[in-house]
Amino acid sequence: MTSRRLPRHPFLDHPGPLAFAHRGGALGGPENSMAAFARAVALGYRYLETDVHATADGVLVAFHDSRLDRVTDSSGAVAALPWRTVSAARIAGREPIPRLDELLAAFPEARFSIDVKAPGAVRPLADTIRRTAAWDRVCVGSFSDGRLAAVRAAAGPRLAVALSPRGVLGLRLRSLSGPVPVDRLLGAAARRQTVCVQVPVRWPASGVPVVDRPFLRAARGLGLQVHVWTVDRAEEMHELLDLGVDGIMADRVDVLRDVLIERGAWPGQPGPVQVGGGR
Repeated sequence: MTSRRLPRHPFLDHPGPLAFAHRGGALGGPENSMAAFARAVALGYRYLETDVHATADGVLVAFHDSRLDRVTDSSGAVAALPWRTVSAARIAGREPIPRLDELLAAFPEARFSIDVKAPGAVRPLADTIRRTAAWDRVCVGSFSDGRLAAVRAAAGPRLAVALSPRGVLGLRLRSLSGPVPVDRLLGAAARRQTVCVQVPVRWPASGVPVVDRPFLRAARGLGLQVHVWTVDRAEEMHELLDLGVDGIMADRVDVLRDVLIERGAWPGQPGPVQVGGGR
Protein backbone atom coordinates (compact mmCIF):
# COMPACT_ATOMS: atom_id res chain seq x y z
CA MET A 1 0.00 0.00 0.00
CA THR A 2 1.40 3.39 -0.97
CA SER A 3 0.32 6.99 -0.67
CA ARG A 4 1.68 9.14 -3.47
CA ARG A 5 -0.87 11.86 -3.89
CA LEU A 6 -0.67 15.61 -4.02
CA PRO A 7 -0.25 17.02 -0.51
CA ARG A 8 -3.12 18.94 1.04
CA HIS A 9 -0.84 21.47 2.72
CA PRO A 10 2.66 22.87 2.01
CA PHE A 11 3.88 21.23 5.23
CA LEU A 12 3.59 17.86 3.47
CA ASP A 13 5.06 19.00 0.14
CA HIS A 14 8.23 16.92 0.33
CA PRO A 15 9.28 13.59 -1.21
CA GLY A 16 8.10 10.79 1.05
CA PRO A 17 8.23 8.86 3.20
CA LEU A 18 8.81 11.68 5.68
CA ALA A 19 11.58 11.21 8.23
CA PHE A 20 11.06 13.07 11.52
CA ALA A 21 13.83 13.63 14.05
CA HIS A 22 11.89 13.10 17.28
CA ARG A 23 12.96 15.81 19.76
CA GLY A 24 15.85 16.36 17.39
CA GLY A 25 16.96 12.74 17.82
CA ALA A 26 16.64 12.08 21.52
CA LEU A 27 18.99 9.08 21.56
CA GLY A 28 21.77 10.85 19.70
CA GLY A 29 22.32 13.77 22.05
CA PRO A 30 20.55 16.07 24.50
CA GLU A 31 16.90 16.03 23.46
CA ASN A 32 15.20 19.20 22.22
CA SER A 33 18.51 21.06 22.14
CA MET A 34 19.87 23.24 19.37
CA ALA A 35 22.78 20.79 19.07
CA ALA A 36 20.43 17.82 18.55
CA PHE A 37 18.44 19.61 15.86
CA ALA A 38 21.64 20.78 14.14
CA ARG A 39 22.93 17.20 14.05
CA ALA A 40 19.68 15.96 12.52
CA VAL A 41 19.71 18.67 9.86
CA ALA A 42 23.36 17.89 9.11
CA LEU A 43 22.33 14.28 8.48
CA GLY A 44 19.80 15.53 5.94
CA TYR A 45 16.63 15.72 8.03
CA ARG A 46 14.13 18.35 6.98
CA TYR A 47 11.36 17.34 9.37
CA LEU A 48 11.92 17.94 13.08
CA GLU A 49 9.59 17.10 15.95
CA THR A 50 9.49 19.08 19.16
CA ASP A 51 7.28 20.03 22.10
CA VAL A 52 6.40 23.42 23.53
CA HIS A 53 5.74 24.88 26.96
CA ALA A 54 5.48 28.51 28.02
CA THR A 55 7.34 30.11 30.89
CA ALA A 56 5.59 32.17 33.57
CA ASP A 57 6.20 35.31 31.52
CA GLY A 58 4.93 33.79 28.28
CA VAL A 59 8.16 32.78 26.50
CA LEU A 60 7.60 29.70 24.33
CA VAL A 61 10.31 27.06 24.73
CA ALA A 62 11.02 23.80 22.91
CA PHE A 63 10.88 21.39 25.83
CA HIS A 64 9.06 18.12 26.47
CA ASP A 65 8.53 17.86 30.22
CA SER A 66 6.44 20.16 32.38
CA ARG A 67 9.39 20.33 34.79
CA LEU A 68 13.10 20.95 34.28
CA ASP A 69 14.18 18.17 36.63
CA ARG A 70 14.59 15.13 34.35
CA VAL A 71 16.87 16.49 31.63
CA THR A 72 18.47 19.67 33.00
CA ASP A 73 20.71 20.73 35.86
CA SER A 74 17.85 22.79 37.32
CA SER A 75 14.46 22.04 38.82
CA GLY A 76 10.96 23.44 38.90
CA ALA A 77 7.88 23.70 36.70
CA VAL A 78 8.50 25.56 33.44
CA ALA A 79 5.14 27.33 33.70
CA ALA A 80 5.99 28.64 37.17
CA LEU A 81 9.41 30.06 36.27
CA PRO A 82 10.35 33.21 34.38
CA TRP A 83 12.37 32.98 31.18
CA ARG A 84 15.50 34.35 32.86
CA THR A 85 15.50 31.27 35.13
CA VAL A 86 14.62 28.73 32.44
CA SER A 87 17.23 30.17 30.09
CA ALA A 88 19.92 29.50 32.70
CA ALA A 89 19.11 25.77 32.86
CA ARG A 90 21.26 23.41 30.82
CA ILE A 91 20.07 20.20 29.17
CA ALA A 92 22.46 17.38 30.17
CA GLY A 93 24.38 20.05 32.05
CA ARG A 94 25.58 21.79 28.90
CA GLU A 95 22.92 22.73 26.33
CA PRO A 96 20.58 25.72 26.75
CA ILE A 97 16.83 25.30 26.27
CA PRO A 98 15.92 26.87 22.91
CA ARG A 99 12.94 29.06 22.23
CA LEU A 100 10.71 27.93 19.37
CA ASP A 101 11.31 31.13 17.45
CA GLU A 102 15.06 30.46 17.70
CA LEU A 103 14.61 27.02 16.12
CA LEU A 104 12.47 28.42 13.31
CA ALA A 105 15.12 31.05 12.58
CA ALA A 106 18.08 28.68 12.91
CA PHE A 107 16.72 26.10 10.46
CA PRO A 108 14.74 28.04 7.85
CA GLU A 109 14.45 25.06 5.48
CA ALA A 110 13.14 22.70 8.16
CA ARG A 111 9.54 21.88 8.98
CA PHE A 112 8.40 21.30 12.53
CA SER A 113 5.83 18.94 13.99
CA ILE A 114 4.92 20.63 17.27
CA ASP A 115 3.22 19.02 20.26
CA VAL A 116 1.60 21.67 22.46
CA LYS A 117 2.01 20.34 25.98
CA ALA A 118 0.11 22.76 28.22
CA PRO A 119 -2.77 25.28 28.03
CA GLY A 120 -0.40 28.14 28.78
CA ALA A 121 1.51 27.44 25.57
CA VAL A 122 -1.50 27.88 23.29
CA ARG A 123 -1.48 31.67 22.86
CA PRO A 124 2.34 32.00 22.71
CA LEU A 125 2.43 29.27 20.05
CA ALA A 126 -0.19 30.99 17.91
CA ASP A 127 1.63 34.30 18.32
CA THR A 128 4.98 32.76 17.39
CA ILE A 129 3.60 31.13 14.25
CA ARG A 130 1.97 34.39 13.23
CA ARG A 131 5.02 36.54 14.01
CA THR A 132 7.42 34.25 12.12
CA ALA A 133 4.98 33.60 9.26
CA ALA A 134 5.66 29.88 9.73
CA TRP A 135 2.25 28.71 8.50
CA ASP A 136 3.67 26.45 5.78
CA ARG A 137 6.43 25.05 8.01
CA VAL A 138 4.54 23.78 11.04
CA CYS A 139 1.94 21.18 11.93
CA VAL A 140 0.52 21.23 15.46
CA GLY A 141 -0.71 18.25 17.43
CA SER A 142 -1.64 17.52 21.03
CA PHE A 143 -2.69 14.74 23.35
CA SER A 144 -5.53 17.06 24.40
CA ASP A 145 -8.55 17.73 22.20
CA GLY A 146 -9.14 20.93 24.15
CA ARG A 147 -5.62 22.29 23.63
CA LEU A 148 -5.71 21.47 19.94
CA ALA A 149 -9.06 23.21 19.53
CA ALA A 150 -7.71 26.23 21.39
CA VAL A 151 -4.66 26.45 19.11
CA ARG A 152 -6.88 26.25 16.03
CA ALA A 153 -9.07 29.03 17.38
CA ALA A 154 -6.09 31.20 18.31
CA ALA A 155 -4.07 30.67 15.13
CA GLY A 156 -6.87 30.62 12.58
CA PRO A 157 -7.66 28.52 9.50
CA ARG A 158 -4.17 28.65 7.93
CA LEU A 159 -2.78 26.38 10.64
CA ALA A 160 -2.17 22.72 9.75
CA VAL A 161 -2.95 20.28 12.53
CA ALA A 162 -2.67 16.57 13.21
CA LEU A 163 -5.79 14.58 13.98
CA SER A 164 -7.02 15.03 17.54
CA PRO A 165 -7.11 12.12 20.01
CA ARG A 166 -10.88 11.93 19.67
CA GLY A 167 -10.50 11.96 15.91
CA VAL A 168 -7.97 9.12 16.04
CA LEU A 169 -10.52 7.07 17.96
CA GLY A 170 -13.13 7.85 15.33
CA LEU A 171 -10.73 6.91 12.56
CA ARG A 172 -9.92 3.62 14.24
CA LEU A 173 -13.64 2.86 14.55
CA ARG A 174 -14.10 3.69 10.89
CA SER A 175 -11.23 1.35 9.97
CA LEU A 176 -12.80 -1.53 11.94
CA SER A 177 -16.49 -1.14 11.24
CA GLY A 178 -16.99 1.15 8.27
CA PRO A 179 -17.95 4.82 7.96
CA VAL A 180 -18.78 6.73 11.13
CA PRO A 181 -19.82 10.38 11.47
CA VAL A 182 -16.23 11.63 11.62
CA ASP A 183 -17.17 15.29 11.35
CA ARG A 184 -19.30 14.93 14.47
CA LEU A 185 -16.26 13.54 16.28
CA LEU A 186 -13.92 16.23 14.99
CA GLY A 187 -15.96 19.27 14.16
CA ALA A 188 -16.10 20.51 10.57
CA ALA A 189 -13.57 23.31 11.13
CA ALA A 190 -11.05 20.86 12.55
CA ARG A 191 -11.45 18.52 9.58
CA ARG A 192 -10.62 21.31 7.18
CA GLN A 193 -7.33 21.98 8.96
CA THR A 194 -6.34 18.35 9.61
CA VAL A 195 -3.59 17.15 7.27
CA CYS A 196 -2.22 14.04 8.94
CA VAL A 197 -2.60 11.39 11.62
CA GLN A 198 0.31 11.00 14.06
CA VAL A 199 -0.02 7.85 16.12
CA PRO A 200 1.97 5.13 17.88
CA VAL A 201 2.22 1.68 16.33
CA ARG A 202 0.23 0.38 19.34
CA TRP A 203 -1.82 1.99 22.08
CA PRO A 204 0.70 2.54 24.90
CA ALA A 205 -1.52 1.33 27.73
CA SER A 206 -2.86 -1.85 26.14
CA GLY A 207 -0.42 -2.76 23.40
CA VAL A 208 -3.34 -3.11 20.98
CA PRO A 209 -2.22 -2.31 17.40
CA VAL A 210 -3.24 1.03 15.91
CA VAL A 211 -1.51 1.05 12.54
CA ASP A 212 -2.59 -1.64 10.11
CA ARG A 213 -3.88 -1.79 6.55
CA PRO A 214 -7.50 -0.94 7.45
CA PHE A 215 -6.33 2.07 9.49
CA LEU A 216 -4.18 3.33 6.62
CA ARG A 217 -7.05 2.77 4.20
CA ALA A 218 -9.43 4.76 6.40
CA ALA A 219 -6.91 7.63 6.69
CA ARG A 220 -6.36 7.68 2.94
CA GLY A 221 -10.11 7.83 2.44
CA LEU A 222 -10.06 11.14 4.29
CA GLY A 223 -6.96 12.38 2.44
CA LEU A 224 -4.74 12.16 5.53
CA GLN A 225 -1.14 11.05 5.76
CA VAL A 226 -0.17 8.66 8.56
CA HIS A 227 2.99 9.36 10.59
CA VAL A 228 4.04 6.81 13.21
CA TRP A 229 5.99 7.41 16.43
CA THR A 230 8.39 6.60 18.03
CA VAL A 231 10.17 3.85 16.06
CA ASP A 232 13.86 3.03 16.56
CA ARG A 233 14.34 -0.55 15.35
CA ALA A 234 15.33 -0.95 11.71
CA GLU A 235 13.19 -4.10 11.32
CA GLU A 236 10.06 -2.30 12.48
CA MET A 237 10.82 0.68 10.25
CA HIS A 238 11.00 -1.62 7.24
CA GLU A 239 7.73 -3.31 8.23
CA LEU A 240 5.92 0.02 8.55
CA LEU A 241 7.30 1.34 5.27
CA ASP A 242 6.29 -1.89 3.54
CA LEU A 243 2.84 -1.40 5.01
CA GLY A 244 2.73 2.06 3.45
CA VAL A 245 3.02 4.62 6.24
CA ASP A 246 3.79 8.15 5.08
CA GLY A 247 6.25 9.10 7.81
CA ILE A 248 8.21 7.80 10.77
CA MET A 249 9.38 9.66 13.87
CA ALA A 250 12.56 8.30 15.43
CA ASP A 251 14.88 9.01 18.33
CA ARG A 252 17.57 7.03 16.49
CA VAL A 253 17.90 9.38 13.56
CA ASP A 254 20.94 7.53 12.24
CA VAL A 255 19.00 4.25 12.05
CA LEU A 256 16.02 5.80 10.23
CA ARG A 257 18.31 7.54 7.78
CA ASP A 258 20.17 4.29 7.03
CA VAL A 259 16.91 2.43 6.46
CA LEU A 260 15.65 5.04 4.01
CA ILE A 261 19.00 5.14 2.19
CA GLU A 262 18.85 1.35 1.88
CA ARG A 263 15.38 1.65 0.36
CA GLY A 264 16.43 4.46 -2.01
CA ALA A 265 14.02 6.81 -0.26
CA TRP A 266 16.30 9.33 1.45
CA PRO A 267 15.75 12.75 -0.15
CA GLY A 268 18.01 14.74 2.18
CA GLN A 269 21.67 15.37 1.56
CA PRO A 270 24.10 15.82 4.43
CA GLY A 271 25.93 19.11 4.43
CA PRO A 272 27.22 21.93 6.58
CA VAL A 273 24.71 23.47 8.93
CA GLN A 274 24.67 27.17 9.67
CA VAL A 275 22.84 27.94 12.87
CA GLY A 276 21.50 31.45 12.87
CA GLY A 277 19.87 33.58 15.52
CA GLY A 278 20.80 33.84 19.17
CA ARG A 279 19.54 34.53 22.61
